[in-house]
Order: sequence, then C-alpha cells, then structure tokens
Amino acid sequence: MRHLRNTLGAIGAATVLALTGAATASPAQAQPTGTTSLYAPSALVLTVGTGEEAGTATVGRAVTLTCAPTPGGTHPSPVAACAELHDAGGEFSGVIDTAPRRSCTREWDPLVITAQGVWQGKQVSWSTTFGNRCLMEGGLAEGALFAF
Repeated sequence: MRHLRNTLGAIGAATVLALTGAATASPAQAQPTGTTSLYAPSALVLTVGTGEEAGTATVGRAVTLTCAPTPGGTHPSPVAACAELHDAGGEFSGVIDTAPRRSCTREWDPLVITAQGVWQGKQVSWSTTFGNRCLMEGGLAEGALFAF
C-alpha cells in the first residue's frame, strides 16, 4: 500500500472530477447561464489507516461519501452517515466519543481516521489518531460515519 498522502491525492482528484461532473458517465444537464445548484456540494473521502499521522499513515480502508444533493458514494450507510455529520454541524470531532465506554489495553498501535473533501461547499481536511484499534472502535462504537 502507498502512504496516505499519495492515496488521498488520487482520491481527491477523483472527487474533484466527480464534483465537476467530468467523471460521470451520464450526459451533462444543460443549465441556463448564471444559475447555480440549489445545494452546496458535500463530497468526502473517509479513510482508516495505520500510523501516527495522516501524512505518513498507510491506508487500510477508504470510502467516498456524498451528502448533497442526495446521500450516496461507496460508504455502506450513506444516509445514516450524512445525518450523523449534519447533526454534528459538520464537525467531525462531534461524532467521536472521546471517553469510550470500554476497557482497552494501553498498547501503542496507532490508527488514523481522516476526512478530506468538501462539506456544504467548504473544503475540509480533518484527521485524528487513536492509540489502538480498541480505542478507535470504542470511540466510534455508535456512529455510522466511520463504520466501514
């Protein structure tokens, strides 16, 4: 596997193409000049990787999540994930339980989760590191956003 930085670069380019419509197979819809979409775009690439930092982590899993105008992407539960992020006001840290309700060992085997892309028309780049898999699963236990 390549490092997270290389993967995110490729996935980010694909996301930009998808947002502009250049990567879709469907025919383009003509819009009158000067009009805009009713929805600000929300398209993200979510990853889970091994390592201490997002820039040097090795990606283990990655999904795409589109929330506007309708939920979609490769995420297994896009409707629930979009609702969760919307309820958190677009704050990724708002979907993580910082005091998980489970006992975990203190081993250091770090995992990094990231979100890159666009949320409601604004570019986002977010990541956080968990000390080990148990801590990550405990912190994300009840959420849908990073359940992939």
